[in-house]
Amino acid sequence: MAFLAKGKIFAAAALMMLTAATGAQAAQCGRTSAGFEAWKADFAAEAKANGVGSKGLAALARATYATKTIAVDRALHKAFSGSVESFMKRRGGSAIIAKGRALKKSNAALFDKIERTYGVPPGVLLAIWGMETGFGASMGKQNTVSAILTLTYDCRRPEFFYPHGIAALKLVDRGALSASSVGAAHGEIGHTQFLPGNVLKYGVGSKNLRDKSTALASTANFLKGHGWQAGAGYQANMGAIAGWNSASVYQQAIARMATAIDGD
Repeated sequence: MAFLAKGKIFAAAALMMLTAATGAQAAQCGRTSAGFEAWKADFAAEAKANGVGSKGLAALARATYATKTIAVDRALHKAFSGSVESFMKRRGGSAIIAKGRALKKSNAALFDKIERTYGVPPGVLLAIWGMETGFGASMGKQNTVSAILTLTYDCRRPEFFYPHGIAALKLVDRGALSASSVGAAHGEIGHTQFLPGNVLKYGVGSKNLRDKSTALASTANFLKGHGWQAGAGYQANMGAIAGWNSASVYQQAIARMATAIDGD
């Protein structure tokens, strides 16, 4: 559930897309499922104009209104409430630290390679991995294309999700996603839960974030792209962590867990 800030980099792109679309009668947002099919027809023209191909357009045509996604979205504010201590307790901070230390040892070669390439130490990657999906145990069961397109259609934050809706369809074109791919309720993908636009920008290799190694390297690439300073420590890199998630309790929890994991 780290989508709170995963996509801020797309604000300018989204504005440009929406401005261009407005000139050609942009697809209208909605607050219920009633207008979703009509919106899809209008959005298809916008997607095609933005470079989406036949596979992506076919996935758009198959998408359905994701009622569960809307329900999760409306309750989101509760997820990041309270103190850092209470947040870490709810999210199993002690267990993440313990398993993170074990995984750091058993995957030492992988984390060494990632740190040499991106300058990002294992602790923060393991903390994010554990926080987001329990180290891959729970990557979500919601149809990804339907989830992200529902949020693109929904009137609450269409400008935020618009570029991710386009990106999801482009990922289908490229084979990194399919019309039947599943993930988290807000359309986040893989082991560390990337939004589609960030997969396009920061995903490495195959961009298949259901592959552990690809997901962890992509997460390191994301942090590097948000200003991560190699060897500077976690407090000096809070800005990069904030790029991952804008919630203060999340940022502080990640820094605490990462410090504990790397301190082992």
